[in-house]
Amino acid sequence: MRAVTQFVARQPLGTIKARDLASLYANPARDVRRLQKLGLLHRLAHGYYCAVPAQYDPETWQPSIEAAAVGIATAIHGERVPILEGLSAARMHRALPRAVATAWVATPAQHRSIRLADRPGEVRFAKRDVAALDAILIETDLGPALATTPEQTVLDLAKRGPDTTLTDEAIRALLPRCDVERMTEIADAQWMKATLERLREYQ
Repeated sequence: MRAVTQFVARQPLGTIKARDLASLYANPARDVRRLQKLGLLHRLAHGYYCAVPAQYDPETWQPSIEAAAVGIATAIHGERVPILEGLSAARMHRALPRAVATAWVATPAQHRSIRLADRPGEVRFAKRDVAALDAILIETDLGPALATTPEQTVLDLAKRGPDTTLTDEAIRALLPRCDVERMTEIADAQWMKATLERLREYQ
């Protein structure tokens, strides 16, 4: 048991795919469920689990949807490769006060959406050149992870169109915090000049 908890704790964001335990157990799916019942692991989605922090009650604890999303994406793509984007990044920057049932993660390869098991909601993946995105390290319930900067987040949201109340709300909350010069540099580098012009509507 100790070997498993140590193994999970060593993984980025303390998150694993159940099959990662194949080197420790002959039947990972069965044994990971046992570990979940013991309160050592929390089931995020089918086949994905994270370690339960020792200071929390495993019966009631669950990470934020943003932490769950980047944890799952990290288990797939590796440490500090996935980047929280869009409304999920806006949430991490406290531009939206309420939780959203969908989390968005930029990854270097496309992946089908993953339905969460511990709450109504899902993780959506966007294939992007993650190395080109303007991102910063932020703290999540599962540990440090990457999210797009306020400038990148605003440009991304505006490019997709402020067609929802949440998107519009996030843009208006983040825009005053953005460095205009930095946002212009990002727009130039990522062919988003038209998007930058569209943001003038918010000024």
